[in-house]
Amino acid sequence: MSTTSATEVARWFGEASSITVLTGAGVSTDSGIPDFRGPQGVWTKNPAAEKMFTIDNYLADPEVRRQAWAARRVSPLWTAQPNTAHRALAEFERTGRLRAVITQNTDGLHQAAGSDPASVIEIHGTARDAACLACGDRMPMTDVLPRLEAGETDPPCPACGGILKSATVSFGQQLDGDVLEAAADATREADLFAAVGTSLGVYPAAGLCDYALAHGARLVILNAEPTPYDEVADAVLREPIGEALPLLLGVSA
Repeated sequence: MSTTSATEVARWFGEASSITVLTGAGVSTDSGIPDFRGPQGVWTKNPAAEKMFTIDNYLADPEVRRQAWAARRVSPLWTAQPNTAHRALAEFERTGRLRAVITQNTDGLHQAAGSDPASVIEIHGTARDAACLACGDRMPMTDVLPRLEAGETDPPCPACGGILKSATVSFGQQLDGDVLEAAADATREADLFAAVGTSLGVYPAAGLCDYALAHGARLVILNAEPTPYDEVADAVLREPIGEALPLLLGVSA
């Protein structure tokens, strides 16, 4: 694992002409949104909750869907605000050197911080929309939440009566091919690729690190815990994301 200093890494960021950043759950924990696998993670505290994120369980078991809708109703997403990491990336975008933010997060906080939606690639979808698994109809989640308040526990699609789910990619679901292609393009065109707040344990998102290295980019990892890519990264930093990222990008947030 590299022992390159944060000062040296900040110099790399300053020299790079095209930077792509992959963000994971660790970027949003300072906004009050828990990660999944960390010490205070959703699945760490309640391993059974993983069923709500597996498409086969969601389709087959009405109780899993009821639990999922109950969790969506009280999700911290609805009160969360962007933190310094989100704002730093939005500010850095104005330099013209940010090729894209590829995010594994589904919370929409990058856009809420001011990042151009066109530059944010949501590889795992968004929790701010709901989608029908039968007809594909899509609507803002805020259109569905009042139905929960009114007493529905597993609201069906208003268009066809099919099963509704957040417009996120669950385990067992295919990722959107166009989104994957956009992520690959942004990775290939970067001369510095930074993985921030992600365990790099979920593919194909983690595989973007391999793709970046194969195309000659420097790989920088900023994450609290070790990742499978630490040994091949050009630099690995363990500093708090909200403090380190603005310094690396050379912006105030």
